[in-house]
Amino acid sequence: MESGFENKRWRRTMRFNVRKSNVVVLAITLVFCGVIFADVRTPAVIGDNMVLQQGMQIPIWGKADPCEQVVVKFSGGRWETTAEESGKWEVKIGPFNVQKEGQDLTIDGNNAIVLRNVLVGEVWVCSGQSNMEFALKGAENWQQEVNEANYPQIRLFTVGNKVSYTPMDNCRGKWQECSPASAKNFSAVGYFFGREIYKQVGVPVGLINASWGGTPAEAWTSKEYLDSDPNLRPILKRFDETVANYPALKQKYNEEKAKYDKMAAKMRAEHKTPPWPPEAPIGLNHHYSPTGLFNGMIRPIIPYGIRGTIWYQGESNAGRAEQYRTLFPTMIKCWREAWKQGDFPFYYVQLANWRAISSEPTQSDWAELREAQLMTLSTPNTGMAVIIDIGDMNGIGDMRTLHPTNKQDVGKRLALWALAKTYKKDIEYSGPLYKSMEVKGDKVILHFDHVDGGLIAKGGDLKGFAVAGADKKFVWAEAKIEGNTVVVWSDKAAEPVAVRYGWADNPVCNLYNKSGLPASPFRTDAWAGLTDTKR
Repeated sequence: MESGFENKRWRRTMRFNVRKSNVVVLAITLVFCGVIFADVRTPAVIGDNMVLQQGMQIPIWGKADPCEQVVVKFSGGRWETTAEESGKWEVKIGPFNVQKEGQDLTIDGNNAIVLRNVLVGEVWVCSGQSNMEFALKGAENWQQEVNEANYPQIRLFTVGNKVSYTPMDNCRGKWQECSPASAKNFSAVGYFFGREIYKQVGVPVGLINASWGGTPAEAWTSKEYLDSDPNLRPILKRFDETVANYPALKQKYNEEKAKYDKMAAKMRAEHKTPPWPPEAPIGLNHHYSPTGLFNGMIRPIIPYGIRGTIWYQGESNAGRAEQYRTLFPTMIKCWREAWKQGDFPFYYVQLANWRAISSEPTQSDWAELREAQLMTLSTPNTGMAVIIDIGDMNGIGDMRTLHPTNKQDVGKRLALWALAKTYKKDIEYSGPLYKSMEVKGDKVILHFDHVDGGLIAKGGDLKGFAVAGADKKFVWAEAKIEGNTVVVWSDKAAEPVAVRYGWADNPVCNLYNKSGLPASPFRTDAWAGLTDTKR
């Protein structure tokens, strides 16, 4: 009896141990092969109302359980992939032709996602600082523009502001049909650009706005690319020093701010206007931080299928314009290599005129920044919209505001580059660009590209030119148009060697081509500037 009882207990124990072992094996399998039954999911930029880029394979990606099978269906096609052990998955679907009627895109895993009202057309990223962030509701003639912003086939996505020292894989935001309600807070430049593309090309347009006011280009560039060039490494070094000193600076700021608050309260009680408050120090999560916005706002939308990018930025780098010659092309390269879509179009805005008008030729860090932007045209598949003529008066003499409200012309001039270079429309897309010079006696003859059948002086006599001899002292010059050239001279520079045009913060200049597009400011010399040693 006892022997039989022990035998039965042994068999029960063995069965229990086997079951327990199976549970352990199953648990290990669940961990490594992804049968935890978490939902398959996508980042915010993959959502309802999105526009997919026509004519290319389109990445659709997200997260799931390790080893989970994910199936994507759209427009009669089916694509399947398996999630990695990290849970990440990606599949490329398409390519597709234009689709103007909304369709469902489904993603099946352990659960099912149905993305509604998806179109296929042209997708552009709109990025930069405050003049790109500037909302439609602040633009010239804004009330009418907002009321008429009813384009269901234009879709808008705004990336939520986010600083991150490490690459992010998601962002805040959602796709919306373009309507007065959704467009009024969207980028005005982005909207006017997209509207022009929609009207001229006749396809759905998706616009992804990733912009933040007051930000330098290094904030939109990865650390690896900043560290790759000796001219850019001082940016990282300076920031590291700033972060190291932050605790002491923050304590000092808190003390100064407390004193300021008391003083400001007293002044307001006396109906006086207090001065500007002390500026908070820059810390690790400040939006000036190098790489912070590339990680927090650009990485989350990569590798979404796009046609190209429009960019309006440079004001925050004007004090380091010579460095911008390297920084801006480096940023463009960084984006292109991160997206892995080749040298996609990158069209940008040259800085507008602002500050006060100078009575005499002078040095200008803003002119040097415009020159750096002009030089970036040597980067493949780039284009520059010149807006030296649209700065708004701000009511203080000849001063111009930093944020001109005429965003219509900005968007349209960007669109001209895209229509001509990307969509192959037979149109002039640029104002005159300086090509070469020759000296004949006491005169300089300037040659230009993009004359479009002839040059014109808009509004009267030709203005904006200065000339210098070997002494490097510039004086205002006479100028006249002869055919496709401009002849420049001055009695004060009998032996001219260099010419500058529009070389000021707020130049008075009026050279255009017959398409009505303004010439870019330029200089023929390479003499030392204000920003040559600033890093």
